Amino acid sequence: MEKLTNKEEEIMHILWKLEKAFVKDVLAEIKDDKPHYNTLSTIIRNLEDKGYVAYNAYGKTHQYYPVVSKEDYKKKFMSAAIGHYFNNSYKNMVSFFAKEEKISVEELKEIIALIEKNN
Repeated sequence: MEKLTNKEEEIMHILWKLEKAFVKDVLAEIKDDKPHYNTLSTIIRNLEDKGYVAYNAYGKTHQYYPVVSKEDYKKKFMSAAIGHYFNNSYKNMVSFFAKEEKISVEELKEIIALIEKNN
């Protein structure tokens, strides 16, 4: 699975939400910094080249849909991030968020309960 640019990832989130969409539908969902229609069309074609989306053709227009699930992408993205930033250590990741005060004691207790439940 090839890495996505920030803009490609933004477009994928829209396609995961819409499930099927024409370029104009995706464009309508972009709130800030709207690209030109042709630029967006190129980004979506790049996503197709990377194997993230496919399309149904209706004459000269295409309706795009994701072929990589959000869940599969999330797993790949998180595995890469944990590998690159935390030496493949989930303990290092959790302790980082605890030190940054991004996770509370209650949330940590909930995580422990989930782990114990699954073992």
